[in-house]
Amino acid sequence: MKEKEFYTDIVESFRKNHIRYQSSYDDLIDKFGSTIRQFPDLVNRKLVDSNVLISLGKYVSFLGNEEAQIALLLEKNDVLKTVYLRLNAHLGEETFVGDWYTVEQASVDQFALVTGDQQWIHTSPDRAKKESPYRTTIAHGFLTLALIPLLTDSVDPEKNIYPEARMVVNYGLNSVVFPFPIKIGKRIRAHARITKLVPMKRGLEVVREIKIEIENSTRPACIAETVVRLYF
Repeated sequence: MKEKEFYTDIVESFRKNHIRYQSSYDDLIDKFGSTIRQFPDLVNRKLVDSNVLISLGKYVSFLGNEEAQIALLLEKNDVLKTVYLRLNAHLGEETFVGDWYTVEQASVDQFALVTGDQQWIHTSPDRAKKESPYRTTIAHGFLTLALIPLLTDSVDPEKNIYPEARMVVNYGLNSVVFPFPIKIGKRIRAHARITKLVPMKRGLEVVREIKIEIENSTRPACIAETVVRLYF
């Protein structure tokens, strides 16, 4: 293998594994010393004598600099830059409070039928009135979760909060908890705030904290950290 290719492979290995190291020569020696000593003597001398480690240090230092990476991505995509700056201006702020939505028994029954979860605490009002500590049926936690797109207007084409995106993908959830149950007939609504923005080569990852409020309750029905990806 040629020297240039050998060094390139090392750099690529660092990049793929997202290893973050300082650029100073001494720090790199400390961090890579044990690995370097395993290399053949000839290669080891070339690495040290030719200051390759210093060059590698500058390269991986850049890879570890999140602000530098973001700036580079934003400069390459004007649409990404526009959306990122608009959303970042309100990072951490509550930017959405939805309309009230009443949870009806019919919706719970339909969800139970589709999912197969027909436990009596959800589907039997008479039994729940007698045996449940809530004295009524309650909504499934996962029904609450499934209502988030509706409660946040994410499925309303006339209320598109990401009009620049050619495609919006529901990427997943970082965390979900259900602190308090929703009794049938109660009204709920969503509160949302953006907690993190991650620029990508072809788009932007948006992380939002969604809290589902129950009317006249101090405890929320659900707190979820949702992740969507916008593609431009």
